Amino acid sequence: MVERRSEQGPASKLTRQQKGRLGEEAACHWLREQDYRIVKRNWRCRSGEIDIIASREGMIIFIEVRSRSGTGQYGTPQESVDIRKMQQVRATASVYLQMMGETNHQIRFDVIAVMLDNAGDTVSLDHIINAF
Repeated sequence: MVERRSEQGPASKLTRQQKGRLGEEAACHWLREQDYRIVKRNWRCRSGEIDIIASREGMIIFIEVRSRSGTGQYGTPQESVDIRKMQQVRATASVYLQMMGETNHQIRFDVIAVMLDNAGDTVSLDHIINAF
C-alpha cells in the first residue's frame, strides 16, 4: 500500500499535521481492507480525541494512530503511546459510549503505527490489537 502525494516535493518536509493525516488515511484504508467499518474519525469531547472509532463483529474498537517518518531516532510510533495517552483515550471512549448509549457493547483499544518515508508514502503499518 503506497500512496504518492504530489504536493510534497522531495525538498519539502512534512508537517506533524500532514504526517498525522497521512497516517490516519493509511490506517482507515487498512481497516476497511480487513472488514472493519469506520464509524467516526477524530471524535472529540472535553476529555480528548479518538483518532478512529471502528466496529467489527459487534465490537466497538477505539484506535489510536501514530505516525512517524525518517530514521526512527525518536523511537517507534507505538512507543509514543504512553500511560497518559492510554488514560486519555479510555476516558474519551467512556464519554463516547455514554453519549451514544452504547454501554452494552464489547470494546477494544488498538494502536495502528504507521511509518512514512520523507515523501509521505507508507513504508509500514503495524496494527496492534488489544494494545491497552
